[in-house]
Amino acid sequence: MATIDSRPAVFGDRLIITGSTSGSEAVDLSEMLSSIDGATVDAVGSAATVTKGIDGTTLNVGAACTFLVIGRR
Repeated sequence: MATIDSRPAVFGDRLIITGSTSGSEAVDLSEMLSSIDGATVDAVGSAATVTKGIDGTTLNVGAACTFLVIGRR
């Protein structure tokens, strides 16, 4: 299950969300965002590529990671 920082940052009409996952999963951010503009994902304890993509307001990751997402509120 993803852990999302409870203190998102606001930048104009954008929201910046950070968090982490313990494994492969889909991180649903639909309660906070109307769309995702971009994301960075860094593997935790692995050299594997972890980004599987963005689908609407969902960030799909393939391994344990930390992430930063910028999207529209």
